[in-house]
Amino acid sequence: MDKLVVEGGAPLRGEVRVSGAKNAALPILCASLLTAEPLTLTNLPRLNDVRTMETLLSQMGAKSERIDGSAIVLDAAHIDWPLAPYELVKTMRASILALGPLLARCGEARVSLPGGCAIGLRPVDQHVKGLIAMGAQIDLDHGYINAHSTRLAGAKYVFDVVTVTGTENLMMAATLASGMTILENAAHEPEVVDLALCLNAMGARVTGAGSDRITIEGVERLHAATHAIMPDRIETGTFVAAAAAAGDDVAIIGARPDTLEAVRDKLAEAGADIASDNSTIRVRRAKPLRCANIRTAPYPSFPTDMQAQFMALATIADGTSVITETIFENRMMHVQELRRMGAAIEVEGNTAIVKGVGALTGANVMATDLRASACLVIAGLIADGMTTIDRIYHLDRGYERIEEKLSALGARISRIK
Repeated sequence: MDKLVVEGGAPLRGEVRVSGAKNAALPILCASLLTAEPLTLTNLPRLNDVRTMETLLSQMGAKSERIDGSAIVLDAAHIDWPLAPYELVKTMRASILALGPLLARCGEARVSLPGGCAIGLRPVDQHVKGLIAMGAQIDLDHGYINAHSTRLAGAKYVFDVVTVTGTENLMMAATLASGMTILENAAHEPEVVDLALCLNAMGARVTGAGSDRITIEGVERLHAATHAIMPDRIETGTFVAAAAAAGDDVAIIGARPDTLEAVRDKLAEAGADIASDNSTIRVRRAKPLRCANIRTAPYPSFPTDMQAQFMALATIADGTSVITETIFENRMMHVQELRRMGAAIEVEGNTAIVKGVGALTGANVMATDLRASACLVIAGLIADGMTTIDRIYHLDRGYERIEEKLSALGARISRIK
């Protein structure tokens, strides 16, 4: 199992390019199941989760051809086996996104209940309830969702809670349903908008994506299309946080600064000098970091996927930061690892109280989930001495060659087998 070794104290300088967004790529890969014609995707990140999704689509009968490192052509003309088995789904909960497209296109689907990071319950009941509202017959059998429908029918569905993957699943299913579907209390995330752009390029009629009310007018069929995956806003935010914590002068290029306003505002409040244009964010830090309070919430508020990275930065900031997690009930597991490095953190329920210390010290630590992995990398960059991060397979699920990108900025970081 691979590990990362980080020697702290090296200032980050230079340029780093952001990869395509994992959380946009995964639902868009599933969208290829909605049409018998080819879907060409560019700016596709090379990540373990993307490879897992390609394997899942292949098992169903879809064919894929890599054009180069970041482009792929998907051909789901023949879906032989509308099944997402436990062996694949247990490693990546985004596999649930195959449910809506399979049901809409094939009239049936059998999808294992999902796994993924151990950061909370993240139930899929909203996916199931929405599809039932559209006329699907669904039962749960030995850990699998079994779904059937002759043709889904448009419906109005109000989500009980805001759910990104639930919004995406029902939006995809509705593209081939008869009549009009209205999704209320829908997720606003930019990745939902990116999926809608891809679906519309395929001939769908989706309006309102990015608001809490999305309308989908069903069509008989979708067709071939080409779509560029949006830049990854969480990878962008991670590099902005790393530059604020350990940087001198870093430019993050190929980004979408407009999707990261809450993070930029909080890091500026913490003392980072941040400037941006349409596709670049430049981060400088000429003075000590200051404490800042954050509270995670659905987009456009501060994202839960940036909570751990911000906490790493807060460990060395002047004063006391209060970090409140409202999305997932089990997303503070990185706290004990930061404590191993000398951080002064107390947890009360879903709130972490972080008192800045003079410096962290290198230690052997273990990644517990994807974003906790990034948190520990940032902590290693600012710590005195050597930090070894175990279980980085979590990191490889969501960051493309992060050690190479950080090395190009001057970080002393290496991967060992």
